Amino acid sequence: MTYNKITGDILIQLKNIVGVDAVLTSPAEIENYSHDETEDLVYYPEVVVKPQTTAQVSALMKLCNTNLIPVTPRGAGTGLAGGALPINGGVLISTERFNHILDIDEQNLQATVEPGVITELFMNAVAEKGLLYPVDPASKGSCYIGGNVANCSGGPRVVKYGTIREYVLNLEVVLPTGEVIWTGANTLKYASGYNLTQLLIGSEGTLGIVTKIVTKLIPRPTMDALMLASFPTNEDACAAVSAIFRAGVVPSGLEFMERKGIEWVIEHDGIAFDLKDGIGAFLLIEADGSNQDVIFADCEKINQVLEQHNCQDVLFADTSAQKEELWRIRRTMAVSVKSNSIYKEEDTVVPRAALPQLIKGIKEIGSKYGFESVCYGHAGDGNLHVNIIKAGMSDDDWNNKLKDGITEIFELTVGLGGTLSGEHGIGLVQKNFMHLKYTPLHFAIWRGIKQVFDPNGILNPGKIFN
Repeated sequence: MTYNKITGDILIQLKNIVGVDAVLTSPAEIENYSHDETEDLVYYPEVVVKPQTTAQVSALMKLCNTNLIPVTPRGAGTGLAGGALPINGGVLISTERFNHILDIDEQNLQATVEPGVITELFMNAVAEKGLLYPVDPASKGSCYIGGNVANCSGGPRVVKYGTIREYVLNLEVVLPTGEVIWTGANTLKYASGYNLTQLLIGSEGTLGIVTKIVTKLIPRPTMDALMLASFPTNEDACAAVSAIFRAGVVPSGLEFMERKGIEWVIEHDGIAFDLKDGIGAFLLIEADGSNQDVIFADCEKINQVLEQHNCQDVLFADTSAQKEELWRIRRTMAVSVKSNSIYKEEDTVVPRAALPQLIKGIKEIGSKYGFESVCYGHAGDGNLHVNIIKAGMSDDDWNNKLKDGITEIFELTVGLGGTLSGEHGIGLVQKNFMHLKYTPLHFAIWRGIKQVFDPNGILNPGKIFN
């Protein structure tokens, strides 16, 4: 596909649509929009625009579609797969001015929110009304809810409450040709034709730009319990995960953390933590609800399972401050890994009973290719974040052979019944591995869908698949 450059006339029209102050063109102004949190990838757009109404987004898309100018939608820039990188230049549409919570409907347990609202601010706003929006990625303090929808993001508590797919009821979307549609209805049931809402969730800004989101809310649990269980090996910890569910307990959080990750958090954040010799891995397990007796009974069942899986010690958090400190260890792990080494992060997911085989295989592949790895993630979902560390690899091996090791990790993941990403998306950096899971027929169907939504191929081109 050949795209057109932005001319002086187009630039004038962009300013007429959103206002002069909402159009950025200098390298200094647009530098922050040239990258996200994906390693060291940098792609500059020709221009950044900051609309604040649906009508403005519609006008922008009509202009760019008519003139064959590529458009990249962007949220907060916290993505880990390069999904919001403007690899073809063109116009980058930032949703940062779409930052309003429009309505919290306590009667129907719903909310309507714009895509540029920070996820944690939205969670806090509904919590003040005794309600829960449980989708809470590690970057919840900075990521936008619109980006969460685009990437089908998750977080630790979806293990009990479900993924973002179960909390988005309806979307207002501007199509690449500029038309505006609502994808569904503000109802809990939907059996009226193709479910466009679900199609747009996880589409990574390739089919439309979301401008309003209607979410489902649920009553907020009033109490919880948190325990940190230690194990001699990664496999011991991972084997305990599916056993907890088989015992009839569904925790509200079940996170895996490798010892090396804890060590780096201690070093990077200065967190006081008694890391004993002989401990190789941890499970952070939360149970919540509104009945203390039920929570304690669940914790007792969990403890029995842990004892059967070579658990060495269980720390129960006694205070809110201690709970927050334990969760902080998990949530800051990604930042701590980044601060210590050149790395690449992969986002594998398998049926949770396959976790011991997955992590064992990852370590064996690392030994074969000479890289180290630090693994952690949402074990209750079978979702393991694999941070590949350069360590002693030569620059040549890192640049040329590492991709073979990553391929083997994904082949292992797929072979165990899993897939390439649990919540980070495919974007730019994972698309070359999609053939390991999906057939030419899948690609043909996807391309057909893309063609219907985006006949000129202008919206976030080059993402998910070529």
